[in-house]
Amino acid sequence: MSVLTSPRGKAEVVHCRRTESQDVYCIKSLIRKFTCKLFGELNIIYLLEKANLAVTLCNDKEEIMAQATFLDYPNWNVAKQDDWVSVFRELDSDIPCTPLNTLFMHLFVAVDEYSVGCCKEILRTVYKAVPELHFIFLIVPSYMSLGSTLITVFDQVGNIPCPTYEEDFAVHICHRHSHYPQLHVRKARVEDHDDLMPIFMRYDTILKETYGEYFLAELIEAQDEENHAVVCEVEGTAVGFMSVCSRVNMQLLHECFDLGPFHGLCFPHPDDVLEAPQELSVRRSQDAELRSSSQGSQKIVEESQEPVFPDTMENIQGNIAKEAASKEALTAVQSGSVSEPEDIEKLSDISTGYAQDHRVSSRSLASFLLPEEPVQFRPIYRGASAAFCIQLFFIDEKYEARSLDFMNFVFSLFSDKNFCIISLPRLTPEFILIQNFMKMVPFSTCTLEQDLYVFHRAGLLKSIHIRFATFLDTPGVENLVSTLMLNKSILEDLDRYNVARKDPDGTLLQAFVAEVAEQIVGIAVIRNEMDIEYIRSHYNIEDFIYFSHHQREEHGHMHHFALNPIFRHYTKFFLKEILRLGFKSCLYYPVYPKSREGKFQNPYAHSLTSALHYLVPVRPRRQIVYPLEKLGINAPSKAVSKDPMSYALNHTNRKLTLAPKITVNAKIIVVGASSVGVSFLETLVFCHCFNDKDYALMSLCSWVNVVVGRMTGIDRAAKHVVLSTGEIVLYDHLILCTGRQYQVPCPTGADISQHLTNREVPNSSRRRYTGKVPCNHFTLNEEEDCFKALTWIRNNSITTEGNVIVYGNTIDTYTTVETLLNLGVSGSRIHLVQPPPASTITCINNYSVESAVADALAAAGVTIYRDAILAQWNDGLHPDPIYSASFTTPTKPFRLPCCMFFSFCEKNVDYETFKALNDSCLVYDGRLVIDANFHTNDIAIRAAGSLTKFSNRYYSNEWTHSNFSSKEIGFQLAAAMLHLFDPTLEPVTEPPADLDRLIPMYKGAKIQGGILPGSYHYLHIAKPAIPTPLEVQMAQPNYGLEIVTGSAKNGTYFRIHINEYNMVETITCLSREPFPASNYICLFGQHEQLLNNLCARYDENLITDLYSYFTEPWCLALFHDRFIDLRKELRQILASKEEEDLPSIEQLAHQIENEEINPIEKPRQYLKRVFEESIYKTLVERRILDYLHYNRYHLRMYAWPGII
Repeated sequence: MSVLTSPRGKAEVVHCRRTESQDVYCIKSLIRKFTCKLFGELNIIYLLEKANLAVTLCNDKEEIMAQATFLDYPNWNVAKQDDWVSVFRELDSDIPCTPLNTLFMHLFVAVDEYSVGCCKEILRTVYKAVPELHFIFLIVPSYMSLGSTLITVFDQVGNIPCPTYEEDFAVHICHRHSHYPQLHVRKARVEDHDDLMPIFMRYDTILKETYGEYFLAELIEAQDEENHAVVCEVEGTAVGFMSVCSRVNMQLLHECFDLGPFHGLCFPHPDDVLEAPQELSVRRSQDAELRSSSQGSQKIVEESQEPVFPDTMENIQGNIAKEAASKEALTAVQSGSVSEPEDIEKLSDISTGYAQDHRVSSRSLASFLLPEEPVQFRPIYRGASAAFCIQLFFIDEKYEARSLDFMNFVFSLFSDKNFCIISLPRLTPEFILIQNFMKMVPFSTCTLEQDLYVFHRAGLLKSIHIRFATFLDTPGVENLVSTLMLNKSILEDLDRYNVARKDPDGTLLQAFVAEVAEQIVGIAVIRNEMDIEYIRSHYNIEDFIYFSHHQREEHGHMHHFALNPIFRHYTKFFLKEILRLGFKSCLYYPVYPKSREGKFQNPYAHSLTSALHYLVPVRPRRQIVYPLEKLGINAPSKAVSKDPMSYALNHTNRKLTLAPKITVNAKIIVVGASSVGVSFLETLVFCHCFNDKDYALMSLCSWVNVVVGRMTGIDRAAKHVVLSTGEIVLYDHLILCTGRQYQVPCPTGADISQHLTNREVPNSSRRRYTGKVPCNHFTLNEEEDCFKALTWIRNNSITTEGNVIVYGNTIDTYTTVETLLNLGVSGSRIHLVQPPPASTITCINNYSVESAVADALAAAGVTIYRDAILAQWNDGLHPDPIYSASFTTPTKPFRLPCCMFFSFCEKNVDYETFKALNDSCLVYDGRLVIDANFHTNDIAIRAAGSLTKFSNRYYSNEWTHSNFSSKEIGFQLAAAMLHLFDPTLEPVTEPPADLDRLIPMYKGAKIQGGILPGSYHYLHIAKPAIPTPLEVQMAQPNYGLEIVTGSAKNGTYFRIHINEYNMVETITCLSREPFPASNYICLFGQHEQLLNNLCARYDENLITDLYSYFTEPWCLALFHDRFIDLRKELRQILASKEEEDLPSIEQLAHQIENEEINPIEKPRQYLKRVFEESIYKTLVERRILDYLHYNRYHLRMYAWPGII
């Protein structure tokens, strides 16, 4: 926050933020004729789409005071976008402008009264937000003066001709040192103590309490050859401090972290052991940058031990010395004080005081830290240490953006060291200094609650140059990528670019290299994105861009990107230069799923990109299932309607190249791959709820490390989870989403030869089976269980001989029987044994459907046994394998021969999970007890899903998470935790005490479905509710209306329940033909009138088949993924006051309800007449037409004015 004062003495409190699309109207209102003469006639939306940085200045009322837009190439077409450097170097050779340190102002507007102050405030903010930036150029027609505002900050450096216009243009420059200068760094002196202690005490009082009030002075006095203390100063006052030491515990670092990419932070030694013995086929990873930034999406193996090649090391170090002279001109500290502008990203204040022997942890918001697979071989480094460490660092928040200014000076203190390392506690918020460091990957055996960051001396170089590749670069690229898994593909693409500049099919190909000190340190290969229609229709790229403002050829497809980890902090600059030089505005990078064998889908394999960390994941879109034959020529194009290609999409664009990235230093451990757990993870990655077929489209493995194992213990004090393999996984937040699983049933042991009945048999439902699980006994809880069962069937000739027993009364028993029948097992050899039901509610709860399924089972010859309890396997003898199974019933017992036994008894919490929870003293009462905010009795442990129950203090034992949609539960769990990770979110306010006694009620539909015996496709969609028999529901006076077409036995059954408020509450489908289930799910919660007056048409016998009804073209917009947004916008129109002399439609409805007005006609007719006679009808129609027009690639079956 800053205060601006106008010439008349008026004051305004202002702050800067990134420009948003809704600012466009206000920006246009600030444009004057003089603005157009300076910057030309501009399309503001288009300009913001192509801008690298756009800053808006607002007052405390969020009114826009000023706005400025900056790009990385000149305006007025005075030079080519990809070749402006030479033009400006010729203009003034004393200005060392480069694409890294230069931006161009393309627009500035401001409120006239505060324009000078606004301009200076924006420039200070821009220089603070982009530390590498040193020059901002402004280009205007030579005959124009800059006006009273811009002339105060820009100085003219000359004129240049313009090839587009016949006139010359004046070039003006604004220097960093006038607004947010680099800091002067020097050795610390004892007299700096008084300046430094107030800054340090804002962050940490522990060191003072431990070592006394003058510990900082003592630290400064203790300097020697191994220990140095340095400060940065402004106007002679110390504003920051750094203590560095050359003594580093290398043995500990080698034991805990994979330092291979940096040769163990040691100098090479002849006795180094860098390769595994031949008998160990252990392949090393390419480097920590190329591996950790992908976080598991596609692995790169092996890596050269020297990312910076020894033969050019001297050259690089020489360049550092050469750059010092040019930097000296930029580091002059001005005498004027610099006020503190708020960061563009509007981050909350962060602590920058750090203590000795702490380590840094850094991951993106959607990243979850889990140990990687242990490696058998670790290199042994015998050379001297090449690293020094930062022991203590803090800086005044006002100057924090210049933290990197310390590094040149501290490296000069240790001329024999190449690496600087820094360590911090894991939960320390990431600060600006370590954003330039690289995080080291810990070994799986590392138990340090700290992480390590490394910075190489060569990272100080500012001479990085991005350019198009040439033939001469091939050896350097070969050296760079020689150990990558897909290096052959990279080199082939590079050769193809050098030879033809395009693929054999004509697709434009571009290859870029990053060069430092005449050495190739990076390679990138892109192609034109030829499938942009598919991407637009299947992914939400319009969350990030206005699609219509980007030409087809401006979309690029990134195939390869590799950058030496030393220069990782230049990744975003590399991407920005690719866009500028390649004349692109967007880049896309797909991540394809692996097959079950773990191999790449070869036709689509891309090399791993170390830039993935700097790309944003793009949400997949739910697709309409189109009746293509019925639509004919009105169907969407093949590019839109073709089969999905199932890849996760990552993206960047010009607007994102200078955008800040929030890093979360927390280990979030999710136990269980249930729908709740996956929904939770996906929400943290995308911040939205996922769709049914989105697992391949999300590529969670790109952002989440996966550990395969079973949780056997939780150490709450040490905050780690113990796995069945003996490994431990540290956590900061533990999320338990294990759910409940089918368990092995425990036979009662009853001897059927004594003709016992159920009443005479002890209840064994609470007993746990502790014996060996028979090899032919199967409980199908996950996909892997199904594959094991399928393999057993094929390997043991089950399809031709032997009986199969399916035991249980859940819907899974029916789908299993249908699968067995489809596999060729004769129905006469399938026995469906149903235990006594736990309640009067069946799993299907619809008599029509149940009758059709029963008839199908009978027709297939499947025998059904009801109310049967498992008594014995193999007549009480050794049960492995099972040859027979005995059951008791209410009447007489029976015995069945058995070759395969499927069990679907009641689900329960796995015993190992229960024991881990119970031993860790988490409150467990039949299920894990949580409160309304997902908390267990441990603040660091949350739980959700069917594993849990609400605490008894809510007096709602009949309601659990099992009553609600698993995906919605996962979404709400993530939403409840996001405020812990995202500082830009508003802080969560505690609910009133009374509300805390209520359990949350979720509204998402509960969905059940599958293929039932008789090849019936079954779908049931219902609102969350306490299970009640359908007959009891229909007997209620407020039940509503039931609409049914077809019959269950014919496989044409479609039932819709409309509640008393005319909303769709339940949908049940049973069909022998496949149907678009995802379309029907969209009908849930819609008003019947929205379904083309469904009730009225049904009453008039106009609807005889709901399946056909919902394939008619009129309804396809209802299935569109953005239809819900349209509904919200239309409601907002009706709730807003559009005419001064009339209340809104919503206000009128409230007035009628409160009897404030009493219209003569019926209220509905009155509201309808007001709507049609006012502007609201026009606004609603216009918005609907805009919706159809904007989404016409999906909704071509609709007409709009002008199409006919």
